[in-house]
Amino acid sequence: MRILRGRQAETRIRALEKRGATDLARVEKKVARIVADIRKNGDRALRRYAQQWDGLKLKQPLRISEAQMEQAWRSVSEEFKQALNVAAGNIRQYCQWQMPQPWNKTLTPGIQVGQVVRPLQSTGCYVPGGRYPLPSTMLMTVIPAQVAGVPEIRVVSPKPAAETLATAHFLGVREFYPVGGAQAVAALAYGTASVPKVDKIVGPGNLFVTAAKKLVAFDCGIDFLAGPTEVVIMCERGNARFIAADLVAQAEHDPDALAIFITASGSLAQDVAAEITLAAGNNDTARLSLKQNGVVLVAQSHEQALEYANRIAAEHITVNKEDLPQIHSAGSIFIGDYSPQAAGDYAAGPNHVLPTGAAARFRGGLSVQDFVKTISVQQLSRPGLDSISKAVMTLAEAEGLKAHAESIRVRSTHA
Repeated sequence: MRILRGRQAETRIRALEKRGATDLARVEKKVARIVADIRKNGDRALRRYAQQWDGLKLKQPLRISEAQMEQAWRSVSEEFKQALNVAAGNIRQYCQWQMPQPWNKTLTPGIQVGQVVRPLQSTGCYVPGGRYPLPSTMLMTVIPAQVAGVPEIRVVSPKPAAETLATAHFLGVREFYPVGGAQAVAALAYGTASVPKVDKIVGPGNLFVTAAKKLVAFDCGIDFLAGPTEVVIMCERGNARFIAADLVAQAEHDPDALAIFITASGSLAQDVAAEITLAAGNNDTARLSLKQNGVVLVAQSHEQALEYANRIAAEHITVNKEDLPQIHSAGSIFIGDYSPQAAGDYAAGPNHVLPTGAAARFRGGLSVQDFVKTISVQQLSRPGLDSISKAVMTLAEAEGLKAHAESIRVRSTHA
């Protein structure tokens, strides 16, 4: 990994601040054609694309049966089943703690305000099936929807591995479609004869998936546009082997993954750079990613290191406990030597579907709150309305909205 200081480090930070989730321009026209084809031709187009890219066989149904999912469950090891049980238990508990609550309060005598929490009616969970099968993403997208109370949960995943199908059975998923890419996103957004439309699509995917989510976002809810994995580790003291291991672990996701170590310690910078070579070993994807995007940034002070970290606004960041109050832009925060980011990818409880491309400046990761609507409620008595009627009428008339004012006046003069 390159070690950058001073002006070089600042130049790199400025470039990172301008990054987006991913460069979609080179696929957007093709994606637009696919989405339009699905909207017009439904299952016929979906099947054609799925046979071309998703490995769907000629007469294979577009929906996987519950019997197939159960068969996959029987085929996986007991060790895998136990791992699912541990991870799902932690994720479910975290989501239950995260669930927003309804409330009702008296603002002033005669004016009651509050909120109710209602689940979405349907959601589509995209589970990648490309370079690596990701049953963990099934856990991270389906469980918060279940805790939120979403009645209709649809999973799409191209070429699903036995472990992915087994995880669907474990979670009680009833609707599973072995399709992926832009065609799957379009089917979920607009519906076909085989795939009913949903209220919101969640989950990470490749460039085509991300571009399709962007394209349908005004017709169907989405979580966010997720690009390649990002890891930042920031400290002046720590175990160089642990730090290197975490950087390599996230780098192996994708050749475009971003891996950054920030420190004010020149000696630790050198130690981590040396350990990276050993930790990457023969992991070709990680080595390529670290060569292209890996960097050690040496700050002039601890305060500058914190500034760098917040300006990058990374998907994952590891810091020491005392620095937690100063981190305000990150998808997920890991604290200390024994909180490896891989633990969060699988079984610690918080979600691993996280914002990338500096989107952590304005939102956190996927949560149970993405699957509910918080709806305001207000109830006024006559005395309560009387207490604000003058203010409402004055404001309405100032805006030229006379009927608004009259809707208040008619009540105040009613016997």
